[in-house]
Amino acid sequence: MSGISIKSADEIAKMKEAGRILSIVHDELAAFIRPGISTWDIDQKGYEIIKSFGCEPSFLNYEGYPGSICVSIDDEVVHGIPNKKHILREGNIVSLDAGVIYQGYHSDAARTHAVGQISEEAQKLIDVTQESFFQGITCAKAGNYLHDISEKIQKYVESNGFSVVRDLVGHGIGARLHEEPEIPNYKTRGRGPRLVPGMTLAVEPMVNAGSYDIWWLEDDWTVVTQDGSLSAHYENTILITEDEPVILSLV
Repeated sequence: MSGISIKSADEIAKMKEAGRILSIVHDELAAFIRPGISTWDIDQKGYEIIKSFGCEPSFLNYEGYPGSICVSIDDEVVHGIPNKKHILREGNIVSLDAGVIYQGYHSDAARTHAVGQISEEAQKLIDVTQESFFQGITCAKAGNYLHDISEKIQKYVESNGFSVVRDLVGHGIGARLHEEPEIPNYKTRGRGPRLVPGMTLAVEPMVNAGSYDIWWLEDDWTVVTQDGSLSAHYENTILITEDEPVILSLV
């Protein structure tokens, strides 16, 4: 338990509001997605929505990241940098990762969207990635262990013929965007810490259609699949309780 923060009722209330606002951001961005817009357009739209609530984007200038929304297309796994020259085309899939700071507390969530009509495989990848999150959090109960979540995600993804990214993980979240513990999306040695009420976690399966191997582009941010296969991302901020987990970023 060392280093893992347990949130007070006041902290949880602030994180719930951060999550509620982030849910609205994602809903509005989902409606905005269409062929012909740029990833920069998406970033600007997200920034405007976040600021309209009097909040700050968690990602803007975080460790030097230049955008408010991470926008990743097709084989880009995460951390795509918004760019006016990166245009969405019919048949793309696009992952949006965003965070909101409300009164000093963060929320973090990601969604992958179809751009117009997409292939059956691409739609299955999006669906499996999203469902793997929900499968995983069936284990997110007080008394269970963190890696129960990880193992459940991996089993579901691999049973559907896809692979879970190994080099990137979920994380604790609160007054800082990234807190302890790290949350793998695959089974590792050991059970991890025991889950207790008041933990707040960002659980985020990143799933590739092909191999789980990835690499970083020269911008030091954008992560892509090594084999050029499609990748999808789904994430929510959750709260561990005595009973079922509460999804803070899905309203």
